[in-house]
Amino acid sequence: MAYASLQELIGRFAGRRVLVIGDAMLDRYVYGSAERISPEAPIPVLRIQREQAMPGGAGNVARNVAAMGGRVSLIAVAAEDAAGSTLRRLLADSIEPALVAEAGRPTTEKTRFVAGVQQMLRADHEELRPMSAATGQRILAAVEARIGEADLVVLSDYAKGVLSDAVLRGVIDRARAAGVPAIADPKSRDFSRYAGVALLTPNRQELALATPLADAGDQAVAEAASRLVEPAGLPAILVTRGEAGMTLVRSGAPPVHLPAEAREVFDVSGAGDSVLAALAMALAAGADLVAAARLANIAGGIAVGRTGTTAVSLADLAEALHARAVDRSSAAKVVDLATAQARAAFWRSAGERVGFTNGCFDLLHPGHVALLSQARGGCHRLIVGINSDESVRRLKGDGRPVQPEEARATVLASLAMVDLVVIFGADTPLALIEALRPDLLVKGADYKMEEVVGADLVRGYGGEVMLARLEPGHSTSSTIGRIGRRAG
Repeated sequence: MAYASLQELIGRFAGRRVLVIGDAMLDRYVYGSAERISPEAPIPVLRIQREQAMPGGAGNVARNVAAMGGRVSLIAVAAEDAAGSTLRRLLADSIEPALVAEAGRPTTEKTRFVAGVQQMLRADHEELRPMSAATGQRILAAVEARIGEADLVVLSDYAKGVLSDAVLRGVIDRARAAGVPAIADPKSRDFSRYAGVALLTPNRQELALATPLADAGDQAVAEAASRLVEPAGLPAILVTRGEAGMTLVRSGAPPVHLPAEAREVFDVSGAGDSVLAALAMALAAGADLVAAARLANIAGGIAVGRTGTTAVSLADLAEALHARAVDRSSAAKVVDLATAQARAAFWRSAGERVGFTNGCFDLLHPGHVALLSQARGGCHRLIVGINSDESVRRLKGDGRPVQPEEARATVLASLAMVDLVVIFGADTPLALIEALRPDLLVKGADYKMEEVVGADLVRGYGGEVMLARLEPGHSTSSTIGRIGRRAG
């Protein structure tokens, strides 16, 4: 699916109603610096600088859904203790919480101690014993009261006791009776517990616990998940695989492998919650499983690029999709001469006027932009030829270019006014001009007409040659000179 289609998909997110049930917790981060070792024991001393608290677990799933524009209700367990009070306060702004308290069970709290960007220690305060049947009934009553308003149900299982067998089965059965699809993030190795959900989202380690997994490769993961789809009563499984991306396995369909979308990984805490929330919102908005998985993959890539438990917003998704669309469209614009020649011939056959200009375009500056704007103003399509690195060195001397040809081509291709970029290795673009036969040839006004390479050729077949006015004070050489003087 094209990124433009995913952009259209997130445009349907506003107001989608998601019901999240599961293990909510409070995530605390204690940030500081560790510059010395304790004299009391061989451990680093963390000099605390700041602290931060945020909803974790099912609470973070709900927080992400709200950040993506959804209307979200959260059903979970939290005590009337300090951590529970903080959790309720943090949820109050954008989430409708139904937090059930059980006597003797504290609010689950995870405290992470971080030096710089490196986690040093995590301390958990929690109770893992099963909930009472009475608490389970209160959770199901809360589900009963809200299920009719939901577009989708999310089961966020962190194995803290909320999603007992009775509660899990009760929620899935109620969702099916109401005609509301459910998705689940499992912690149990028995995937049949989640039978009846539309999608299960284990990570690779959870898949390995549920079924024999020979290795971490695409085929092995797909085969392992396929063994569970029908026996566990699951129409689809999406395996999240960290740096290896994701694999979607559906009953009766070939597997879909999605490469990881993360540019840099800083912290994986809560990334699965962002993935689950994006899946929920996409499916609630009517997306198919493949489109939902693609969007969730992008959300996960955003989340791991940040530190701490994070919420991925609708604006984050829109920005990421736009950036990827630009990257993809830019890469598609950088072509070889044969491709440019065929494209120019097609455009000309459609009645479009094709323009051409060339240069080194080493450090793009306002003078370059002015020239390109004037060139594009005189034609329907603009092809730009740029000198290769070797060609620039011959023309400009050692130390140039400042940027390699791939970078220069990418920057030019990202401009809307540029339709194609061709890298050439000769000292002049004459071979390109002969092959492309542009209707308009453009150079800067610092050239005289008789100095423009290819001018006679273009005018000979009826084309036009234009000298574009220059922006005073802007040139690559002067820019490099100013940088050198400032550095000195």
